[in-house]
Amino acid sequence: MTNRQLFLQHVAQTSTAPLALEIVHAEGCTLTDAAGKTYIDLIGGISVANTGHRHPHVLAAIRDQLDRYLHVMVYGEFVQSPQVQYAQLLVRHLPPSLSAVYFTNSGAEAVEGAMKLAKRITGRTGVVAFHNSYHGSTQGALSIIGSEYWRNAFRPLLPGISHLVYNSMADLALITTDTACVVAETVQAEAGVQAPQVDWLRALRTRCTETGTLLILDEIQAGFGRTGTLWGFEAYGIVPDVLLLGKALGGGMPLGAFIAGKEMMDQLADKPVLGHITTFGGHPVSCAAGKAAFEVLLAEGLADTGAKADLFRSLLVHPDIRAVHAAGLWMALEFDSFETCKAVIDRCIDGGVLTDWFLFAANCLRISPPLTISEEEIRKACDVIVAALG
Repeated sequence: MTNRQLFLQHVAQTSTAPLALEIVHAEGCTLTDAAGKTYIDLIGGISVANTGHRHPHVLAAIRDQLDRYLHVMVYGEFVQSPQVQYAQLLVRHLPPSLSAVYFTNSGAEAVEGAMKLAKRITGRTGVVAFHNSYHGSTQGALSIIGSEYWRNAFRPLLPGISHLVYNSMADLALITTDTACVVAETVQAEAGVQAPQVDWLRALRTRCTETGTLLILDEIQAGFGRTGTLWGFEAYGIVPDVLLLGKALGGGMPLGAFIAGKEMMDQLADKPVLGHITTFGGHPVSCAAGKAAFEVLLAEGLADTGAKADLFRSLLVHPDIRAVHAAGLWMALEFDSFETCKAVIDRCIDGGVLTDWFLFAANCLRISPPLTISEEEIRKACDVIVAALG
């Protein structure tokens, strides 16, 4: 049997129509399949490969850590240099109030930990999220996903969840002294790159402060330069109480994190002891890779995506593109329907450009390439997209 046949038979499927591309190599912004065909990667592993696939600095850090140790003990018991050094590097580039990092395996696990932390800190149980938000597929994260289509099949979920309208000033009054936390994407990802109004996000911060509610900002996709600043919240002049990271955090390795103040985070260590634990969260190889990727991001100024984003926008002009929703080097091309979008995606893949659609905006085509994408690769990719539009 071929690998494709074995994949379909033995690997649990997440849809009835997987892309099923058999990728055998990835380098920079290029993927290569088993037949030798190359693709310009406009997905970037869903904003994982911000510094490109297999960056030499990241590979060197992984190899160095492999020579030292892999898994040694459950998170939090041993002093592990990759965790310590990466946590220190992260908080150096965050506001002082975000001073303690809890590493997890994934973004969804970071969501779970942050919600537990909020309940522990406030003594409250109410959680507010937003329609068309995406935070992961575990039970708790699924409870706050902003789509009944995905929630309904797995009910009952967590109680006490309210979903408000993103960018609605009126809905902010529904955040009360019974609300433990508000979980919001700084930029809504799967809604098709929907950025908030500046006044609204600032009002959300103010309302949370007034009610003693923790503001948890999900930057699992928006962080690490994706939106044109190092952290998405920087563009809005606010600071969350808890920051959620994932995707690009691991430099291509599995890693997530929730970050808060040290005094808050310390409350997970007592009453009960081991209030939040994980076997593999903060794995030394993942932390070594993530730290190396973050160093590349900082050293090469990859968060400055303005010129590349402008080039995409200047080239992606066609009557069938109804709108371009964007935040930095992160875009959603809006079409009239899912059918149009899917046809364009399929033609792009045939033409050697890998892209996809959004969960809550199926009529929108995803552009979230490695931040290292070159001008030549942008021009080639845009030529293929425009040709696919016919």
